[in-house]
This record gives sequence, structure tokens and C-alpha cells, in this order.
Amino acid sequence: MSTDPNTDPEHRDVPVEPDPGTAQQPPPQSRVALLAAIAPVVLALDVATKVAAVAELEGREPVELFGGLVYLSFLRNSGAAFGLAEGWTVILALIAFGVVGFILWIARKLRSVGWAVGLGLVLGGALGNLVDRVFRSPGPLRGHVVDFISVVEPYGTFFPVFNIADSGICVGGAIIVIMAAMQRDYDGTRHVKPVKNA
Repeated sequence: MSTDPNTDPEHRDVPVEPDPGTAQQPPPQSRVALLAAIAPVVLALDVATKVAAVAELEGREPVELFGGLVYLSFLRNSGAAFGLAEGWTVILALIAFGVVGFILWIARKLRSVGWAVGLGLVLGGALGNLVDRVFRSPGPLRGHVVDFISVVEPYGTFFPVFNIADSGICVGGAIIVIMAAMQRDYDGTRHVKPVKNA
């Protein structure tokens, strides 16, 4: 004869523990706010330093800092970061629009701190150089990017002259590569290769 757990005193009001193997873990916290905090800081630093560079460095000799480790050397660049793809200004501007749009599109699923930092740096850097391409001479989508940081040598022969936006793009890209190498995705999941039994 079966016993009804609702009427049997021995079974009444006994709490049922969930199976830990079947309990669902809460999703990781959204990291959109972190991305939204980093990108404007990078953009603001880039715009401010470029405005200062135009006002103080254009038409002048490079300024030596830290005993020649760093030079402030003014340059207008029609290419990509570090002087690459010179003359492709319109194409690079359109690519930058695409990068910004893609980051904003995946931001709604962003759950990883590392990815949020990396994408925030890339987004701020992309917007910084995009502002130059849209608003600086010789015209919209053809504007030249202001570069002013040179290392070891004042004219970019040791390493191309760059700016804050370039630094944000490169550092952010490196963080994203590291996260991918660690098999951590932007949505907070981690891809683990199954272990094969001998």
C-alpha cells in the first residue's frame, strides 16, 4: 500500500533539497556599464590631447621627454594606426563605423569583465580616430588623424608616431586576444575542451 506524503506525519513538511547537478546557475552580471565607463574616458583623453597637440606642437620642433625615451612630434596621418594603410582614409572611416556598430551590437550580451575592458578600450579608440576622420581637414570621412607620440626617436623611424586612440585600440585588442586564448567568451561562458578517457 502506497503512503501519501501529504497525510503521513513522517513525510509532512519535509523540505525537498534541489539536486545540485540540475540546479541552474544564475547568469553572470551584465558588464555593459563597465564598457560604457571606459570608452568615453578613452575618447575624452584622446580628443583633449589632440586639441592640445594642435595648439602647442603643430609647426614646432619635437619636444623631448624622459631623456629621449618619448618625444612629442606633431603629425597628421591619413592612414590607420601607426601610419599603416596611408591614403585609405575613406575606407578606414567606414571600417571604424563598422567596428563601433559591431561592439554596440554585442554589448547587450556582454558578461565578461575582460571583454568589457578590451572592447571599451577599442571602442573609445575607434571613436577617437573616427572623430578626426569626420571633422578634421580636408573634409568629412577624409580627415587626417592627429598623431603626436613618438618613442626613442622624434620622427617615428624607430616606431611609428601614434596617439591615445591608437594605444587604446592596441591594448584593448591585446586583452581580447588573451581572453580568446583563455577560451573565455564575451557572454561570460568558458569553452572547455572535453577530456578524452583513455
